[in-house]
Amino acid sequence: MSPEAASPQLAILQFLTSLQSPARILVAISGGSDSTGLLLLLDEAVKAAPHLKISLYAATVDHALRAGSADEARDVAALCASLGIPHIIMIWQGDKPKTGIMVAAREARYGLLATAAESFEADLIVTGHTFDDQRETLQMRGMRTEQVSTGIADALLFDRRFWILRPLLFSTRADIRAFLNERGVPWIDDPSNEDMKYERVRMRRQLSADAGMEKDISAAWEERLALSSRGAEWLDRHFRLHGGLLGQVMPDGLRQDRAVLDYVLARLTAVFGGQPFAPGRGHMERVLTFATGSRLGRMTAGRVVFDIRRDGLYLARESRGILPLVLRPGEAGVWDGRFEAVNRSGTTIGVEAQAGASLIPLLVTGIQPPRVGAVNDSTMREDSPAPKDLGALDSCDEHRNEGGLGRDLPKGALKRAIAAAPVLSAEGNLLSEESARMVELTPYFAPFDRFLTRFDFIFANRLSAVFATAPYARLPLRSIDGKII
Repeated sequence: MSPEAASPQLAILQFLTSLQSPARILVAISGGSDSTGLLLLLDEAVKAAPHLKISLYAATVDHALRAGSADEARDVAALCASLGIPHIIMIWQGDKPKTGIMVAAREARYGLLATAAESFEADLIVTGHTFDDQRETLQMRGMRTEQVSTGIADALLFDRRFWILRPLLFSTRADIRAFLNERGVPWIDDPSNEDMKYERVRMRRQLSADAGMEKDISAAWEERLALSSRGAEWLDRHFRLHGGLLGQVMPDGLRQDRAVLDYVLARLTAVFGGQPFAPGRGHMERVLTFATGSRLGRMTAGRVVFDIRRDGLYLARESRGILPLVLRPGEAGVWDGRFEAVNRSGTTIGVEAQAGASLIPLLVTGIQPPRVGAVNDSTMREDSPAPKDLGALDSCDEHRNEGGLGRDLPKGALKRAIAAAPVLSAEGNLLSEESARMVELTPYFAPFDRFLTRFDFIFANRLSAVFATAPYARLPLRSIDGKII
């Protein structure tokens, strides 16, 4: 787990001794050299140290994208059987997309691995990413930005459920293959690894050794962890949440260190905009210039309206481009990248934006569903009447809504937030109060709830506290790089 080149055997030993035990580990194994080496290294180390109370399980994801993949999965199953390791084959079913196949395959792979981990009651998942993968990733990202990248994270929380750890991230593929050759264990070479239509393959051909890369990664990791911690402190001191829909940055929060402001505003933009990634450098430069300027007004970026008032910066989802979500009984889904909805009622329901709904807006479908008792929410009240006029006011209108809902909040900012609030319906009618109680609607953080690296964990966990959602699962480690956590 340390950004220093290490032999595979030493890396695995350090990893196992850092784990909380007892532990059940699911090993993701494709049959390639990296994942096969990971499985054998773990198997040898676990058998040599029974006092660690660690058990191994394995899963192979058959993406069903090429002929022979099923046979390869069965070969892996035979290897696991010879080692006495329980194994399961997970098949990516259904039609495959014609574009973006690599991204779709990654999503499917992690989802299937999580399902396998649940079936084995595993505590964590490990993958065979190596230093070679790290170098390729850094090279590709370096082509797109001048900023120092953290590269592949050594620990990633998937879907708020399972930590995915990469114990060989700073061991080389050559060393892993040497280990396999010493034991006479073959591996499978995926022909797609030589297909030049993929960027990673092209980059692999161009790479040269960089002796200082470990130091660069170490520095980038420390900087990112520090930003996450400082960003969490910034949330406590300078951010307010109103009704789970409207964010407010206090004036002093806009005068903080620019690196911290860049970090927090980028992630808040992704959260309020329901986007899995923070805006690009160009967009963030515009946002920062606007937010730290001296003029009142508003701008839109990343699906978020930024509204500068005398009492700070307000953030709300713009009301355009919000698509409806339909859920049958028992189904769950994410609406607009901002709310997770679970339909426990006996009827099919729809979730849509209040601004686009042809329904009479009621409080129960406007503010109350996304409320989860936000800890610093003091203005939007459950017993307040819904505003009759949902038209947006001029963003520079400093008149206040003095009665009931959102007292002391700017009317324009408040109405934009409400316009982007979810409305629940069935067959074109508002859900009854009884049916609405059968629909769970909770905040969803698009940049964190599916894939959360440990570098953003502190900030994301503090954000969960602000929205009063469940905290993220802690790392299943008792130490990182020898430091107790």
